[in-house]
Amino acid sequence: MELERSAARAQARGGMATMAAFLERASELTHDPGRRSTRALEAAQAKFQAGAFGSATSLLATAGIDPPDELTRARIDVLHAGLAFAQGRGMEAPAPLLAAARRLEQLDVALARDTYLEAVSAVVFAGHLARSPGWPEVGTAARGAPPSPLPRAADELLDALGMRLTDGFTASVPAIESALTALTADDLPVQESLRWLLLAGVIAADLWDLERWQTVTTRHVELTRRTGALSGLPLALDSSAVVLVFAGELTAAAAVVEEVRTVSTATGTVQPPFGALALAAARGHEREARALIDATVSEAAIHGQGLGVTVANCHHAVLCNGLAHYEEAMSAARAAARYQEEFGAPRWALAELIEAAVRTGSPEDAHDALAQLSETARASGTDWALGAEACSRALLSDGVAAEDLYREAIERLARTRVRVNLARAHLLYGEWLRRENRRVDARAQLTIAYEMLSQFGADAFAERARRELQATGGRVRERAVAPQTALTAQEAQIARLAGDGLTNHEIGARLFLSPHTIDWHLRKVFSKLGIASRREISARLGQGTVTSAGATI
Repeated sequence: MELERSAARAQARGGMATMAAFLERASELTHDPGRRSTRALEAAQAKFQAGAFGSATSLLATAGIDPPDELTRARIDVLHAGLAFAQGRGMEAPAPLLAAARRLEQLDVALARDTYLEAVSAVVFAGHLARSPGWPEVGTAARGAPPSPLPRAADELLDALGMRLTDGFTASVPAIESALTALTADDLPVQESLRWLLLAGVIAADLWDLERWQTVTTRHVELTRRTGALSGLPLALDSSAVVLVFAGELTAAAAVVEEVRTVSTATGTVQPPFGALALAAARGHEREARALIDATVSEAAIHGQGLGVTVANCHHAVLCNGLAHYEEAMSAARAAARYQEEFGAPRWALAELIEAAVRTGSPEDAHDALAQLSETARASGTDWALGAEACSRALLSDGVAAEDLYREAIERLARTRVRVNLARAHLLYGEWLRRENRRVDARAQLTIAYEMLSQFGADAFAERARRELQATGGRVRERAVAPQTALTAQEAQIARLAGDGLTNHEIGARLFLSPHTIDWHLRKVFSKLGIASRREISARLGQGTVTSAGATI
């Protein structure tokens, strides 16, 4: 009992790993089989949240030897499914979760509803590669779940997502928005936040709402760090990296992507590298992006993560539109757009398809995609969605109508944090103006696009803008060349964290390195940057230091 009380105190202080250790020891010292099973399950749950998947699996084996009742058996099944999902076996999770949820209806309604929601989450990531049951069946089961006697944010989310999976995007938008508001409330309990904030981020992206997506990811990362719930940290960080890419903060996104790699390696988490994909595609780093795309599609297909395949195809389209490889962009965007009805599928793939189709002289494909885009954009009603629709419609328009639409797109996107899309809207407008032989007006738009995209580090799109600007007779400003101080990716990451004020112990805990190792890396950073102390790091980084991977920090 004392070990259990110690575990509770550790949880209250945010020590998930310590809590897990106390619970594991309590299980080892328990002689009663039923009590030992229950304690082993609690320890396994804590180990899972702490990112110790191997220990969690071993403890689940102990818990399964002689579980005291049907409720414990069902909870064991739920955690087995959660481990399968976290370790990259997403296709295995929906069926056992749905079966466990149905059994739990007679035992614990709140837990049953949570398990239905876990099944929805699993099938969202499995997407079109989900084994039976697929997302329509899971959606139907979710809508048929018994009502909760004490409604929570999770209950509102389950009802909304059941509607989303069965009735489609447009019909479910009001319910989805209400559920997202509940999930971002300041008074939402910590454990509930940890459990559902990843799904809330997917919802915000599905609604074309970058501001709330950023709010969700920021909170999710902060909570996983504070509580030590490392199993959720890689996914939280990865979602944060994608948000940063859309916001044009590619340097910050690169640092987060590096941390995702570090934490994923330490915890054994297997997931599609959405952040790394988004970053490489936005930068136009062709070799890196193609390697990531191929690896993601291959691994996601093996592990049944259909959403990973769809997202990879979308970023493939972004990459190729930036490089002006429009035929390839259209093929990739078509593949991504094929599953637009699935929850979580990136709707901006339709905008990529329209741009590529127009450039390849395929207006029929563009008009079909625009019809889909318009329906969801207007249902969403965000400036991001409506700005993307206006820009896409402008590509298919002429004369005054086209110009009005480009201006509307820029005005709407300027009210959002989606800065890369804003810069691309200026680029498309400038390209159109040049083709209208309005060179002076074209130069103004193309200069804005070039300077924004260059500042972001979106090199392929910046090069597109540079070529167009030169074609107007405009003079392209030389881009500032950063000092060629070659920090490794890890050194750059450590330097940035030290510059943010973290101690060696804090940096080591975040990156799973010893304080001595951090100190060794920092000495190398000081030598390369020509500084004497960590107080000088921020000022030096602000001048633009190049990493060995070519990223300016």
